Amino acid sequence: MARAAEQTDIVGTIRTQLEELSRDLWWTWNPEGRIPFEMLDPVLWRATKQSPMQVLDAVSDERIALCAQDDRFLDALAKATKSLEAYHDAATWWGRGAKGDLKSLRVAYFCSEYAVHESMQQYAGGLGVLAGDHLKSASDLGISLCAVGLLYRQGYYLQELAEDGATRVYYPEYDFDRMPVEDTGEIIVCPVGSSRVKAKVWSMKVGRTTVYLLDSDVKGNSDEDRELTRGLYRGEPSLRLRQQVLLGVGGCIALQHLDEPVTVYHLNEGHAAFVAYQRIAQLVKDGMKPADAKAHVKATTVFTTHTPVPAGHDRYGVEEAYEALRPVLRQARIDQDEFAELGRERPDDFREPICMTAICLRFASRINGVSQLHGEVSRDMWTHVYGCASKDVPIGSITNGVHARTWIDPDAEAFWRKEINLRLDRHTPTMDGWEKALGVDRPRFWALRSRLRARLVHFIRERLARQALRRGEGSAGVNAAMQAFSPDALTIGFARRFATYKRAPLVFQDLERLKSILNDPRRPVQLVFAGKAHPRDVPGQEYAQRIHELCKEDGLRGKVALIEEYDMEVGRMLTAGSDVWLNNPLRPYEASGTSGMKPPMHGGINCSILDGWWPESFDGRNGWAIGDTQPMQDREAQDRKDSQSLYAIIEGEMRREFYDRDGSGLPQRWIDRALQSTATVPPMFNTHRMLAEYLREAYIPAHRGGL
Repeated sequence: MARAAEQTDIVGTIRTQLEELSRDLWWTWNPEGRIPFEMLDPVLWRATKQSPMQVLDAVSDERIALCAQDDRFLDALAKATKSLEAYHDAATWWGRGAKGDLKSLRVAYFCSEYAVHESMQQYAGGLGVLAGDHLKSASDLGISLCAVGLLYRQGYYLQELAEDGATRVYYPEYDFDRMPVEDTGEIIVCPVGSSRVKAKVWSMKVGRTTVYLLDSDVKGNSDEDRELTRGLYRGEPSLRLRQQVLLGVGGCIALQHLDEPVTVYHLNEGHAAFVAYQRIAQLVKDGMKPADAKAHVKATTVFTTHTPVPAGHDRYGVEEAYEALRPVLRQARIDQDEFAELGRERPDDFREPICMTAICLRFASRINGVSQLHGEVSRDMWTHVYGCASKDVPIGSITNGVHARTWIDPDAEAFWRKEINLRLDRHTPTMDGWEKALGVDRPRFWALRSRLRARLVHFIRERLARQALRRGEGSAGVNAAMQAFSPDALTIGFARRFATYKRAPLVFQDLERLKSILNDPRRPVQLVFAGKAHPRDVPGQEYAQRIHELCKEDGLRGKVALIEEYDMEVGRMLTAGSDVWLNNPLRPYEASGTSGMKPPMHGGINCSILDGWWPESFDGRNGWAIGDTQPMQDREAQDRKDSQSLYAIIEGEMRREFYDRDGSGLPQRWIDRALQSTATVPPMFNTHRMLAEYLREAYIPAHRGGL
């Protein structure tokens, strides 16, 4: 009996330790935090999309008791627990540097989606990925920041492709009790039109950063109101409008209920524009004059715009939007005419709808695009809001980055640590050390690239086999999948949203030329694609359908693959294993893009249109530039021109450098370019640098503007 009780105590202690680990999303970017859960049950770990909470929920006490007899498991658990404690106890870069009034700086970051990990489908694409990386760098650097969003019962859709390649949309139902979110105990009431919507406030711990997520799927709400947090980017525009009221107005109410001492409000895209009106309303209620309240809100608001595509900016009818915000606007003493003037791009054009971006532009003192080029495009795009020449439009730029430890393969991180003493766990805005990549041992570097490519090929085959089984293709389909791709062939990756301006099928413009490239017996090439289109983006879905059909065509079969369900895991695998990262948007519609910032950490090379972030990085030796910067009015002619440039690059330098080997079997010119990519991209294009820029250019001035 005593021994049984002792074993029960041990199991209980281990469960408690694992529970604590699972609830801090620190594990999403610290590999040692994931290892104990993977050791508990490797099959379950993969089946749950690497969800610690779901593994812990499903694993038996008997299995834990068995693991408790394994010193390796106990050592891994102890290491993870100590590492988490050390992380939270450590002095931070910002904690050491914040002096005087800056000690009270507190940022509230509003976004409609957050991509923290693939086991939580609360994101659709790049906006969410950037937001998740932003939170992690804020945590690493110790910047005082909390975040606000919505908690979606069904999240974004899961993608399946039918036999003919048509997109099949599937919405799972998420159990929040099996997600790393905590009930704060707060229920807020948010006015949305004539409704008073109740929302539960959940919190999510991302290291030192707390995310507050609103959930309207609670008892007491009408079915219509419960639908507000059912899914991400779903439903009619009227539902989107009401969701955005909940995000902006409800998010501010939640922060007040939670006594968050916020000094700066950062609106990440226009979805959170209504934050401004709720803040004005609250200040007026507290006794401030309306004009002073508006000035204070503007002084303390930061706004980041993310798209030069007009359709990417939400617009609503004046009357509809006014009715949705009427209770808030009444308290803010803003009538319908003033509301229309503040929301229209051209205030004197009475035919115009309300534009969420225009509201943000008028209520933010610090505004930025997400690359230098996007800043220029945004200044041209919004001149009519300011009534001045584009050079005088007050929109700057802070180029996006990626959170290195989220996206780097552990094998690659270990390689760089050993070769150049790179320490990604030392968190400062300057990522010193990458420049030493040029001097690494070249055979060992090529061995790393070969391992990462082989791992990607294994992943592709496994995914294709799974897709074949789901479509009923049986053993023949599985066998074909397991023969696809070669671990030794030049591998080009393309993974991103299938928005039409990103031109996923561009490489298929001249099929016969492409087939000749892919099937060269001495210098073969293979292409892997992944991506989702918006559920309502029929042309984008047709792009996926076309690529799906081409994968089955003679000359392309086994050389081209389309991976279903593009998520963070797929993104990590493709960016780590691809030799070349392909990016061919229609310039200048790629505001920044971040996927191409990830391959260089693995020795991958970019081949891209000179759009978004790439013009800031390309030096002629660290990748390739497709086409030029001279736009053509004819879209078909532009596609032909750019595809011809792409083919010439692949047929020329790309294949020659990859396949020309020296006496020891090394592609020396390829390694030169790959190491130049590694030495030049990661030091600049990371979120630690990005957050430091936000502090200097936006957060600190906005904080002091409110004092």
